[in-house]
Amino acid sequence: MTPDTDPPPEPTEENEWIRDAQNGDQSAFAHLVERYWDRLYRWLYHITRDRHTAEDLTQETFLKALAALKSFRPGSNFRAWVFRIGHNNFVNQKRADRRTKHQLPDDAAAADIGIEAAVENRETLEVVAKAVAELPEDFRAALTLRVEEELSFREVAKILNTTEETARWRVFKARQKLMKVLAPELLPPGAATGETNG
Repeated sequence: MTPDTDPPPEPTEENEWIRDAQNGDQSAFAHLVERYWDRLYRWLYHITRDRHTAEDLTQETFLKALAALKSFRPGSNFRAWVFRIGHNNFVNQKRADRRTKHQLPDDAAAADIGIEAAVENRETLEVVAKAVAELPEDFRAALTLRVEEELSFREVAKILNTTEETARWRVFKARQKLMKVLAPELLPPGAATGETNG
């Protein structure tokens, strides 16, 4: 964690925000949006590879989260719940795009992909970003949730609407594919192995 980032909220603080937001307190919901906006946007950018699409999906996700807030079960993982809504929005948008034969722009520009800490120069970062961008969409989504968001395999599975075993397999296969393209020293610690903890 870098010194300029806020520490994660105490669970009790976040639970209070959720409870207050469920009771109609808009400023409490604003705290939740502020807490998770960047993380959700970054993840959606990874899987869409388009800044505008990611922004639209992030905004839509929080609007849907606000509308569905009463159905959120206190005590469960709010971040995983919001990411699940974001993933569903993404899937729905892809279906709509397929119907209209509209292609998403192929913008694989180097972005904050969580692996940048291990690389020093822009050229290498572009190679990493390109390799991640070329992963199949389901592998890319699982890998970025696991590496970037540091979610457990159970949480990854819930967000992607799959089994925990499938989530593990996708992350493992994503890492295997990256290993074929990248030198092992470019990967973050633990990424070269098929981690089993989570």
